[in-house]
Amino acid sequence: MKAARFHGPGDIRIDEVPDPTVGPGKVEIVVDWCGICGTDLHEFLEGPIFIPAAGAPHPITGETLPVVMGHEFAGVVSAVGSGVSGVSEGDRVTVEPYYVCGKCVACQAGRYNICRSLGFVGLAGQEGGFAERCVVNTQWVHQLGDLPTDIGALVEPLAVGYHAVRLSGLGEGGTAAVFGAGPIGLVTAACLRAAGAGKVIVVEPAAARKVKAEGGGADIVLDPTQADVPDAIRDLTGGAGVDVAFECAGIDAVLASAIGSVRPGGTVVNVAIWGHVPRVAMNDLVLSEITVIGSLAYCGDHPDTIALLADGKVDAEPFITGRIGLDDIVTGGFRELIDNKEENVKILVSPKDVIG
Repeated sequence: MKAARFHGPGDIRIDEVPDPTVGPGKVEIVVDWCGICGTDLHEFLEGPIFIPAAGAPHPITGETLPVVMGHEFAGVVSAVGSGVSGVSEGDRVTVEPYYVCGKCVACQAGRYNICRSLGFVGLAGQEGGFAERCVVNTQWVHQLGDLPTDIGALVEPLAVGYHAVRLSGLGEGGTAAVFGAGPIGLVTAACLRAAGAGKVIVVEPAAARKVKAEGGGADIVLDPTQADVPDAIRDLTGGAGVDVAFECAGIDAVLASAIGSVRPGGTVVNVAIWGHVPRVAMNDLVLSEITVIGSLAYCGDHPDTIALLADGKVDAEPFITGRIGLDDIVTGGFRELIDNKEENVKILVSPKDVIG
């Protein structure tokens, strides 16, 4: 079958790879759609990062590059292994794309998203969504019900936003600011709105992304090139600052602005994956007793995220800004997102010969 594999920085190839094997407890999925994630872009430009490098196999999969990429995917079940229940051929499903050890302190506590040996399908081995078929453990398969599979491919990034909102502890009617209106910032804003936030402020300089934010959950969009954001946010919140700020950009100045925008005793949730070690003015945290929380991916959040979509509390369709075939993944996908990132949110890739 065809699959897009990472061989090194800037080197993604459409390879012929062996068909996957459906063993006990496994489910095979014919992939309809797979989204290109910001993590995929970082791997393409700077990797291997999460992808296991040559000579350093992943502790769970035992694999090294080249690996099959793609972790935001949905499709139709085509085969089930022995011992599988609750999933049948023909079901529309999405995948929580994890490899976890099940034995470490985090896994034993039920916080498998911070497993000490964590790996991702689509980054750590030969299974991934940029392939015609993918085999995963049945525990990670989630039923989509009546949701179409293109929307199903957005469950994974939406679950990232849902998880961050859940970790923040923001109560109904609370105030929040989201810094960065890229894909993760936009889904975080949408999840805040669905969770009943009283006021959602999005901070973003790019014109196209500001428009997306306005239609995706933001009450107010601030341009940091035109306003002092912490001052503006205090003006909008009666001088207090927001209850929670979400850093979704991975930029030192943005993190500082987020810290400066929360009320005394407020919370900053870091959702971004950083490409460098950030500089943080610790006294800004100390003097206002601000809590900083790291949020990684998701943990038990897929069912609730699917419910938000099924109930119409989140409209994910506007986040899809392109649909391409697998053969166009580099030029029409990775390069398009890198070179025109302000114009795009989520480009979906179909491994099938016919897109539709």
